[in-house]
Amino acid sequence: MLEIPFADLRLAHFTESKPWRTVRSVHGMTHHSGSYASATMGRHVVYESRLELARLLLADFDPSVQRIHAQPCRMTARIDGRVRHHVPDFLLVMRSGVAVVVNVKPEDLLADPKIKEALAWPGDLIERHGWAYEVWSGADPVVLENIRFLAAYRRPGVVPAAEIERAWESVQDGDQLAAVERRLAEGRDRHEVRPPLMALLWAGRLTTDLTQPLSGDWVLRRSE
Repeated sequence: MLEIPFADLRLAHFTESKPWRTVRSVHGMTHHSGSYASATMGRHVVYESRLELARLLLADFDPSVQRIHAQPCRMTARIDGRVRHHVPDFLLVMRSGVAVVVNVKPEDLLADPKIKEALAWPGDLIERHGWAYEVWSGADPVVLENIRFLAAYRRPGVVPAAEIERAWESVQDGDQLAAVERRLAEGRDRHEVRPPLMALLWAGRLTTDLTQPLSGDWVLRRSE
């Protein structure tokens, strides 16, 4: 176990980091822990609740996130004369070089003074170190549902690369999803040609308004 003064902590220390706790999924447990096959990391990343999984999905979908580390370290500090310990839920390393430490907590618990205090001191230490700190309690449920759907197309090879490129060449900026599907279908059911478009949306080559439920009315924008 490597112990590093927080002032000396650098992102390079997390390159080969492993989660601090062992995550187990056992029948009857209420917090639904598990592991998620992250496209960003090319391997599984653990989570300890459905809410953590939702934040993990958003990070995996975000093209500005370069690395995702679950339970990256245990922080130890003396606060008001007491030695305190804290394990953050995630460390996000952004392509810009910025580090974001994320704690996930249900919104209805944030009013509890003990929880507020337990989340506050790590945030103070992290921000003094020059990193960003986030307490996350959820997002637009429609956006989350759309990203969950798109995540089915996150792995290379799920949709043949040739089909993805054919779909890419067919999309004009501002097209509606249904129009592109009709163009690609050539007499087939248009839902048969939807997967490459979903893969393009997951990859960020196409964008749309994810606050709207999935439909043929989605307006597609080319980002390349």
